[in-house]
Amino acid sequence: MSIKQLLQEASAIQVGISAMDWREVIALAALPLLNGGYIKASYPEAVIANTLEHGAYYVFEEGIAIPHARPETGVLKDCFSMIVLDEPISFDGSDKADIVIMFGARDSNAHIEEGIRAIVTLLEDEETLVRLRNASSAAEVIDIL
Repeated sequence: MSIKQLLQEASAIQVGISAMDWREVIALAALPLLNGGYIKASYPEAVIANTLEHGAYYVFEEGIAIPHARPETGVLKDCFSMIVLDEPISFDGSDKADIVIMFGARDSNAHIEEGIRAIVTLLEDEETLVRLRNASSAAEVIDIL
């Protein structure tokens, strides 16, 4: 399944979101995945713990954050969640990001290789990033993807 299909299946696209800090963004990104039975509550907790321990290694200079944790920390089904923030925020001292894509994969090979490769390929195009940042609805994001 593609990122687009997984996002649609989970109803996990949120646009125009305001957040006070990066922990709130992690919680917001996890919410549709929790509600849909894709992850356990332990998963976003693991993402936060990893960030505090290892830093926000998942934030890229293009303003994209791809928070994730290991499969055994609570992934039930492969999944993606996307948030487009109103204002970029820093994740524990990192560069600021305004496009946040949380993903969970059931095994570590898919987790590392397929998940990140699919996201990077999708977002390499600067025009796509601009269009995502200007999107006003989940339906518009789906059209862009």
